[in-house]
Amino acid sequence: MAKYSEEFKLSIIKQMMPPQNKTVSILSKENGIAEQTLFKWKREAKAKGIVITDGEAQSEKWSTHDKFMIVVETASLNAAELSEYCRQKGLYIEQVESWRDACMQANGGVAEEASRLNKESKEKDKEIKKLQKELKRKEEALAETAALIVLRKKAQAIWGDNEED
Repeated sequence: MAKYSEEFKLSIIKQMMPPQNKTVSILSKENGIAEQTLFKWKREAKAKGIVITDGEAQSEKWSTHDKFMIVVETASLNAAELSEYCRQKGLYIEQVESWRDACMQANGGVAEEASRLNKESKEKDKEIKKLQKELKRKEEALAETAALIVLRKKAQAIWGDNEED
Protein backbone atom coordinates (compact mmCIF):
# COMPACT_ATOMS: atom_id res chain seq x y z
CA MET A 1 0.00 0.00 0.00
CA ALA A 2 1.52 3.30 -1.10
CA LYS A 3 1.77 6.17 1.36
CA TYR A 4 1.02 9.50 -0.29
CA SER A 5 2.23 12.84 1.08
CA GLU A 6 -0.26 15.44 2.25
CA GLU A 7 0.98 17.80 -0.48
CA PHE A 8 0.25 15.19 -3.15
CA LYS A 9 -3.22 14.51 -1.69
CA LEU A 10 -3.93 18.25 -1.63
CA SER A 11 -2.85 18.63 -5.26
CA ILE A 12 -5.20 15.82 -6.28
CA ILE A 13 -8.05 17.31 -4.23
CA LYS A 14 -7.48 20.71 -5.86
CA GLN A 15 -7.96 19.06 -9.25
CA MET A 16 -11.41 17.92 -8.07
CA MET A 17 -12.30 21.54 -7.30
CA PRO A 18 -13.30 24.32 -9.71
CA PRO A 19 -12.24 25.40 -12.23
CA GLN A 20 -10.83 21.97 -13.22
CA ASN A 21 -13.64 19.86 -11.71
CA LYS A 22 -12.02 16.58 -12.67
CA THR A 23 -13.93 13.45 -11.81
CA VAL A 24 -12.57 10.70 -9.59
CA SER A 25 -12.46 8.26 -12.51
CA ILE A 26 -10.37 10.64 -14.63
CA LEU A 27 -7.96 11.35 -11.77
CA SER A 28 -7.69 7.63 -11.08
CA LYS A 29 -6.68 6.92 -14.67
CA GLU A 30 -4.29 9.88 -14.86
CA ASN A 31 -2.47 9.15 -11.59
CA GLY A 32 -2.85 5.39 -11.19
CA ILE A 33 -4.60 5.73 -7.83
CA ALA A 34 -7.56 3.52 -6.93
CA GLU A 35 -10.94 5.27 -7.13
CA GLN A 36 -11.75 4.05 -3.63
CA THR A 37 -8.68 5.88 -2.30
CA LEU A 38 -9.66 9.08 -4.12
CA PHE A 39 -13.21 8.89 -2.76
CA LYS A 40 -11.76 8.50 0.74
CA TRP A 41 -9.57 11.59 0.28
CA LYS A 42 -12.58 13.47 -1.04
CA ARG A 43 -14.73 12.51 1.99
CA GLU A 44 -11.93 13.53 4.37
CA ALA A 45 -11.54 16.89 2.62
CA LYS A 46 -15.28 17.52 2.74
CA ALA A 47 -15.28 16.65 6.44
CA LYS A 48 -12.61 19.34 6.93
CA GLY A 49 -14.93 21.86 5.24
CA ILE A 50 -13.26 21.99 1.83
CA VAL A 51 -15.79 22.48 -0.96
CA ILE A 52 -15.39 19.75 -3.55
CA THR A 53 -18.01 19.29 -6.20
CA ASP A 54 -18.99 15.95 -7.64
CA GLY A 55 -17.17 16.60 -10.89
CA GLU A 56 -19.93 18.73 -12.34
CA ALA A 57 -18.59 21.55 -14.49
CA GLN A 58 -21.91 23.36 -14.34
CA SER A 59 -22.25 24.87 -10.90
CA GLU A 60 -26.06 24.78 -11.08
CA LYS A 61 -25.86 20.98 -10.92
CA TRP A 62 -23.81 21.02 -7.71
CA SER A 63 -25.31 19.56 -4.56
CA THR A 64 -27.05 21.84 -2.09
CA HIS A 65 -24.36 20.92 0.45
CA ASP A 66 -21.60 22.24 -1.84
CA LYS A 67 -23.54 25.43 -2.54
CA PHE A 68 -24.17 25.96 1.17
CA MET A 69 -20.48 25.46 1.94
CA ILE A 70 -19.60 28.14 -0.64
CA VAL A 71 -22.13 30.51 0.94
CA VAL A 72 -20.52 29.88 4.34
CA GLU A 73 -17.02 30.38 2.95
CA THR A 74 -17.95 33.66 1.30
CA ALA A 75 -20.12 35.10 4.07
CA SER A 76 -17.39 37.30 5.52
CA LEU A 77 -15.77 38.36 2.23
CA ASN A 78 -16.00 41.90 0.89
CA ALA A 79 -16.79 42.58 -2.78
CA ALA A 80 -13.15 42.40 -3.97
CA GLU A 81 -12.46 39.20 -2.03
CA LEU A 82 -15.70 37.65 -3.29
CA SER A 83 -14.77 38.53 -6.85
CA GLU A 84 -11.34 36.90 -6.45
CA TYR A 85 -12.90 33.82 -4.81
CA CYS A 86 -15.39 33.46 -7.67
CA ARG A 87 -12.63 33.80 -10.26
CA GLN A 88 -10.62 31.03 -8.57
CA LYS A 89 -13.62 28.72 -8.32
CA GLY A 90 -15.00 29.44 -11.77
CA LEU A 91 -18.19 30.99 -10.39
CA TYR A 92 -20.18 34.15 -10.94
CA ILE A 93 -20.87 36.54 -8.07
CA GLU A 94 -24.57 36.42 -8.96
CA GLN A 95 -24.62 32.66 -8.42
CA VAL A 96 -23.16 32.94 -4.93
CA GLU A 97 -25.59 35.77 -4.10
CA SER A 98 -28.57 33.73 -5.33
CA TRP A 99 -27.40 30.74 -3.26
CA ARG A 100 -27.06 33.02 -0.22
CA ASP A 101 -30.60 34.33 -0.78
CA ALA A 102 -31.92 30.77 -1.11
CA CYS A 103 -30.26 29.81 2.18
CA MET A 104 -31.77 32.83 3.94
CA GLN A 105 -35.23 32.15 2.52
CA ALA A 106 -35.02 28.52 3.57
CA ASN A 107 -34.37 29.52 7.15
CA GLY A 108 -37.17 32.10 7.05
CA GLY A 109 -39.60 29.44 5.85
CA VAL A 110 -38.66 27.22 8.77
CA ALA A 111 -39.28 30.06 11.24
CA GLU A 112 -42.65 30.87 9.69
CA GLU A 113 -43.64 27.20 9.76
CA ALA A 114 -42.60 26.92 13.42
CA SER A 115 -44.66 30.02 14.27
CA ARG A 116 -47.70 28.64 12.45
CA LEU A 117 -47.38 25.27 14.20
CA ASN A 118 -47.01 26.98 17.57
CA LYS A 119 -50.19 29.00 16.93
CA GLU A 120 -52.06 25.85 15.88
CA SER A 121 -50.85 24.08 19.00
CA LYS A 122 -52.16 26.86 21.25
CA GLU A 123 -55.53 26.79 19.48
CA LYS A 124 -55.75 23.02 19.92
CA ASP A 125 -54.83 23.35 23.60
CA LYS A 126 -57.72 25.83 24.05
CA GLU A 127 -60.09 23.46 22.28
CA ILE A 128 -58.95 20.55 24.46
CA LYS A 129 -59.51 22.57 27.64
CA LYS A 130 -62.98 23.58 26.43
CA LEU A 131 -63.88 19.97 25.63
CA GLN A 132 -62.51 18.74 28.98
CA LYS A 133 -64.62 21.35 30.81
CA GLU A 134 -67.72 20.29 28.88
CA LEU A 135 -66.99 16.61 29.56
CA LYS A 136 -66.62 17.29 33.28
CA ARG A 137 -69.96 19.16 33.34
CA LYS A 138 -71.72 16.31 31.54
CA GLU A 139 -70.13 13.70 33.83
CA GLU A 140 -71.40 15.65 36.86
CA ALA A 141 -74.91 15.87 35.37
CA LEU A 142 -74.84 12.15 34.63
CA ALA A 143 -73.68 11.37 38.19
CA GLU A 144 -76.47 13.57 39.58
CA THR A 145 -79.05 11.81 37.40
CA ALA A 146 -77.75 8.41 38.47
CA ALA A 147 -77.97 9.48 42.14
CA LEU A 148 -81.58 10.66 41.68
CA ILE A 149 -82.53 7.35 40.05
CA VAL A 150 -80.96 5.41 42.93
CA LEU A 151 -82.71 7.66 45.46
CA ARG A 152 -86.05 7.20 43.68
CA LYS A 153 -85.66 3.40 43.73
CA LYS A 154 -84.82 3.48 47.45
CA ALA A 155 -87.85 5.67 48.16
CA GLN A 156 -90.08 3.28 46.23
CA ALA A 157 -88.61 0.35 48.15
CA ILE A 158 -89.25 2.08 51.50
CA TRP A 159 -92.73 3.51 50.82
CA GLY A 160 -93.92 1.06 48.28
CA ASP A 161 -95.24 1.58 44.83
CA ASN A 162 -97.57 4.62 44.67
CA GLU A 163 -98.56 4.22 41.07
CA GLU A 164 -102.14 3.30 42.12
CA ASP A 165 -103.17 6.98 42.39
